[in-house]
Amino acid sequence: MKLKSLLLGAVAASAMAPAAFAERGEDGHVNVIYWQAPSILNPYLSGGTKDIESSSIVIEPLGRFDQDGNMVAFLAEEIPTIENGGVTEDLKTITWKLKEGLTWSDGSPVTSADVKFTADYCMHPEGGCAQLSKFEGVSEIETPDDLTIVVHFSEPKPNPYGPFMGGQSPILQAAQFAECLGARAPECTEANFGPIGTGPFVVDEFKPNDVISLSANPNYRDPAKPAFATMTFKGGGDAAAAGRAVLETGEFDYAWNLQLAPEVIEKMAAAGKGTAVSAFGTLVERIEMNMTDPSPSLPEGERSTEAHPHPILSDVNVRKALSMAIDRELLVEIGYGQAGRPTCNLVPAPEIYASDNTDCMTQDIEGAKALLEEAGWTVGADGIREKDGMKFKLLYQTSTNAVRQDFQALIKQWWQEIGVETELRNVSGSVFFGGDPGSPDTFQKFYADVEMYANNFDGTDPEAYLAAYTCEKAPKPSSQWQGTNINRYCDPEYDALVAELGKTGEIEKRAELAKKLNDMLTKDSYTIVPLVDRGRVSAHSNSLGGVVLNTWDSELWNVADWYRIDG
Repeated sequence: MKLKSLLLGAVAASAMAPAAFAERGEDGHVNVIYWQAPSILNPYLSGGTKDIESSSIVIEPLGRFDQDGNMVAFLAEEIPTIENGGVTEDLKTITWKLKEGLTWSDGSPVTSADVKFTADYCMHPEGGCAQLSKFEGVSEIETPDDLTIVVHFSEPKPNPYGPFMGGQSPILQAAQFAECLGARAPECTEANFGPIGTGPFVVDEFKPNDVISLSANPNYRDPAKPAFATMTFKGGGDAAAAGRAVLETGEFDYAWNLQLAPEVIEKMAAAGKGTAVSAFGTLVERIEMNMTDPSPSLPEGERSTEAHPHPILSDVNVRKALSMAIDRELLVEIGYGQAGRPTCNLVPAPEIYASDNTDCMTQDIEGAKALLEEAGWTVGADGIREKDGMKFKLLYQTSTNAVRQDFQALIKQWWQEIGVETELRNVSGSVFFGGDPGSPDTFQKFYADVEMYANNFDGTDPEAYLAAYTCEKAPKPSSQWQGTNINRYCDPEYDALVAELGKTGEIEKRAELAKKLNDMLTKDSYTIVPLVDRGRVSAHSNSLGGVVLNTWDSELWNVADWYRIDG
């Protein structure tokens, strides 16, 4: 079966449910809380989920993925396919058509020039675009008229839906960002904090790492939407406080990512103010191993770069031993209950792309010890292993969250059992995932030996997600410390397989390649150590209607359809 054949019409209809309201803004105010506070409203300068999702209220892509992973048109007239003539038979070109009459929130027209500019912005060699993998293989973009965008790929692209699809690849206004190309991108504070968009809301005020005040976009394409005149998007605190604010006190209408023990959520929901909603997608909690040396003794600009390989973690057997020491079943039990599943895969879904890798499922402390002995790490008098005069000490960082700190404590204990000394650090999520090139504490800069977090990919095809780990996408000073290859993994064979995946049309062959790439990162190299396949759990008040939890795109993908339920 060819993926090409799937493009002949396997696209969901873009019609939404009938509106439950008739006039823009008639339902007043809505309160949203994300306990990881947004730091920037430009997802091209941050890979943090909280920044991508908060941005999605304001700036939009040509198409999105719905709650079932189907593609739906947003700014585009329709999703291009071979059947409708939007994708060429040779799979090297996709042509998008903008809806007629679209305007930016400032009243100016949206044109194909804005779409092309967005690609130029992200693909600029000095820009450090956090979403560069979405533009993999793009060779040229043409704009024959104001409504038409023709994307050319250097090779046949069986999955041409990387650029401009999903919350990770929205359209920027060319006029606003014209002076923000390349190295100047992070300097454009006004644009990055208050993008002019096409979404249902506009930014009135943004206080980074705190709160966003928004109001209904007066030029939104549907005159009856959004139902809410204003929105407060509060950031900060912790998952427990966010859960209580919706489920117990009713102070907020929507709370994102309730990363809490299941019994905690159940107790909160008993108050009757709100409802917890959950669904599985591709969100994997994992440990990333730093393949480079983060030592502060190195000159600034050389830490965590390819100039200096990691003195301990460069040995695959060491990385494997650290993975073997972890009891994933226990992590799931204490952290997520039914909202989590142990996994050894970076790509846990869809099923056709999920490897049958189960090597990590059973904890093996004695096996880990033996592997470290074979690698030359012997136990010293203090119980800590050493080799060539170096102690086996690791700095293990993650974002501040009760479940993550529980995970850190357990993993530190298991690593201690195999002779590894571990220092724990947790950083506020707004900083850790913020993408600020001047901060030493971002997950991209990776000034630690190992770090733990979770993310996922838009849609149901993992090509762009796996392409994130090619050599050139490692964060570094010249890319403003942006990049998706967080652990600085570099294997020419991996890069070659990514290129092969990009031009492979047979669905079974694509699945085979995706599984091999997943295994290269996990069970072959252990540069990524998956822990938990996490279900997304959020909550909404009982008076908020229209919420459709989406694990394949931004959770706020249909915020224009939210409304107030009377009573």
